[in-house]
Amino acid sequence: MTLRGNAAARAAFAAATASGALHHAWLLTGPEGVGKASFARQTAIDLLAAREGRERTEAIIAAGAHHGYRELVRLPKDPDKPDQDIARSIVIKQVRALQPLFARSLEPGERRVVVIDAIDDLERGAANALLKNLEEPPPGTVFLLVSHAPGRLLPTIRSRCRQLRFDPLEDHDVGAVIRDHLPDTPDDEIAALVAAAEGSPGRALQYAGLSIAALDRDLAAILADGDPANRTRSRLAKALSGKTAHPRYLAFLDRAPALIASAAKDRTGAALRDALDAYDKARALAAMAPALSLVPETTVFEIAGLIARLAQPADR
Repeated sequence: MTLRGNAAARAAFAAATASGALHHAWLLTGPEGVGKASFARQTAIDLLAAREGRERTEAIIAAGAHHGYRELVRLPKDPDKPDQDIARSIVIKQVRALQPLFARSLEPGERRVVVIDAIDDLERGAANALLKNLEEPPPGTVFLLVSHAPGRLLPTIRSRCRQLRFDPLEDHDVGAVIRDHLPDTPDDEIAALVAAAEGSPGRALQYAGLSIAALDRDLAAILADGDPANRTRSRLAKALSGKTAHPRYLAFLDRAPALIASAAKDRTGAALRDALDAYDKARALAAMAPALSLVPETTVFEIAGLIARLAQPADR
């Protein structure tokens, strides 16, 4: 896939590589979903491809068999269920498992690359174990460390790294990423995904297949006329209450406060205060609902009610 956006960050790394004095550890920072991990993996291929060619290197890495590449991520609790029950942390055992990679002797010009997605997920012992490698980097090794919250990292880790900042993407780049991954998506759904992304293609792709355009239309209709007979609220609450609707329910919990925030931008005076109050209540309820296992149908109806009460002239 073609990397989109953040041309300045990509150019800065390319310049460092071309200088012949590439730093051994890079901290890739910025919001989630803006392409930091994709950049890290593409860069790893670029750094390792000099000896074997890009296509072969990419294939070997994809097969998990490249002797010069390791990637640390949170692992499934159950190997038989790789898409469920992901561990809360990257554990010290995973960091220690890098040692055979570092122990192997390199031929002239050869590199090895370690990608950690995300370094924020390292448990304390794993962070300390990694720090030893950053303080005394094995020859020829480049660490590409993805971080969504660098302020939470050990200062000693941050001090060993050069930071590369990634920013939210422009809407046209978000749309291009969506089309790269989902070429058959209708234009109205892509437009809704772009609006929901807020500069994060990763966020947009999490919404893929959830009919975000239809969800946004329902919320906008409630905002427009207040849904006086509660028909849209009731239909939406029922539609989002089943087990199979859970991913779309979670999308609703994310989208509803965002719609209220967008509506608040055009309001002043009492109307603005009402919108800000509704936003605070909707955001708090959306955050609590999954943690407290609140009934989805009731939660959707209540949050939609907060939106309905804002159906009034914006200049009130």
